[in-house]
Amino acid sequence: MSEFQKLTRADLDYFSRLLPGRVFTGEAISTDYDHDEMTEYGHYMPEAVLQALSAEDVSQVLRYCNERHIAVTPRGAGTGLCGGCVAIHGGVVLSTEKMKKVLEVDTRNMTATVEPGVLLMEFPKYLEGTGLFYPPDPGEKTATMGGNAMTNAGGMRAVRYGVTRDYILGMQVVLADGSIIELGGKNVKTSSGYSLIDLMIGSEGTLGFLTRLMVKLVPEPKVNLSLLIPFDDLDACISAVPQVLACGCDPTAVEFMEREVITCAEEYLGKQFPDTSADAYLLVRLDGASTEALQPAVSAVTDLVLSIGARDVLLADTDERKESIWTARGAFLEAIKGSTPTMDECDVVVPRDSIPAFVHRSVEISRETGVRIRSFGHAGDGNLHIYACRDDMDEETWKKAVAEVMRKLYEAAAEMHGAVSGEHGIGHAKKAFLAESVGPRQMELMRAIKAAFDPNGILNPGKVVS
Repeated sequence: MSEFQKLTRADLDYFSRLLPGRVFTGEAISTDYDHDEMTEYGHYMPEAVLQALSAEDVSQVLRYCNERHIAVTPRGAGTGLCGGCVAIHGGVVLSTEKMKKVLEVDTRNMTATVEPGVLLMEFPKYLEGTGLFYPPDPGEKTATMGGNAMTNAGGMRAVRYGVTRDYILGMQVVLADGSIIELGGKNVKTSSGYSLIDLMIGSEGTLGFLTRLMVKLVPEPKVNLSLLIPFDDLDACISAVPQVLACGCDPTAVEFMEREVITCAEEYLGKQFPDTSADAYLLVRLDGASTEALQPAVSAVTDLVLSIGARDVLLADTDERKESIWTARGAFLEAIKGSTPTMDECDVVVPRDSIPAFVHRSVEISRETGVRIRSFGHAGDGNLHIYACRDDMDEETWKKAVAEVMRKLYEAAAEMHGAVSGEHGIGHAKKAFLAESVGPRQMELMRAIKAAFDPNGILNPGKVVS
């Protein structure tokens, strides 16, 4: 790893002239900036936090830092789960939190153009009345759209609609040397050279700094229904997933959850879940033009799951019922986090027919290591969230145990031809597992790409491949 220059008074004076009132140092830096949502991965205080308002701000900061070899860590809302937005090599955190404009909603071309700091939860209000919506639906609604793009976030609607990558048409990106480039646009197809935009998506700010994002919109479904399907055991629940996907119902989401996680969410939210009598549940969402149009799909799912061991099928067809289920589902991460002093996460993705085997293996690993493991996930696309909880373990015991848990989980994923991350990214916490997963030749290629975009290695150093 290259040595980076520490900030000098001259550097801070330059930044203060460039970004008046938007430069923070020392005790003026909130401790929020020294970590993301997974504090298990350490605390790293930057030497300065800079808040950008424009691509030109970003360009001048990067040009200056590149010339002086100062590390730059891009940051949105800081809601990541793999240490991707923390300044592990010091230098500056360059924040997009004030770049929150929705610049255009183009209903004719069905696109929207936004600044990277727009929060996922805020974006839908700009689409009200257009009949259009933005399908990516990551669980953390306080995340920024720029952060979602840089991690290729997935979410619960990915089964039907795809992930963030599938909705990015264009980007404005500032490179490490300060040059500003435009990638993609409103054309719906292109075969014009290498797809640099696809390299940027999911790069976690290691190749360039995102300053504008153009996304695709699609017609909003008129109605949606949710089916909560209890099973007496986890095996029957997970084994039903491939059959649900193959029954022709075209689900928007297929989630799985265990009773223990639901109980955590009830306690965290102070609200009752519609049913807690079963060991495991599938949650299926269906979108359509009308309630009547969805009835064949509802019948197909109902008949199927009852024939293979489901205890019941609970229909959520009112806003109140749907909210009671999906609010609980959205709170799972925070609920588990609140049940233990600290935890580590495994965000693997495996082929869908390997979901039952992987979940069973996680149960075995919990028994082998003595670590409480809680899991839930996007059963419809094979992306599972496995959480190892510290509980009352002392520091030394926990560090040893959690390392063993993670090693075994990632080994199991590799054996099932899975991948290290389905949607949360690599950051600095999962770098070793990525290298083991893809092998030396792919790592060599990725490092060469990094060097081409960022020869001095100033952009988000220590993350993904650097």
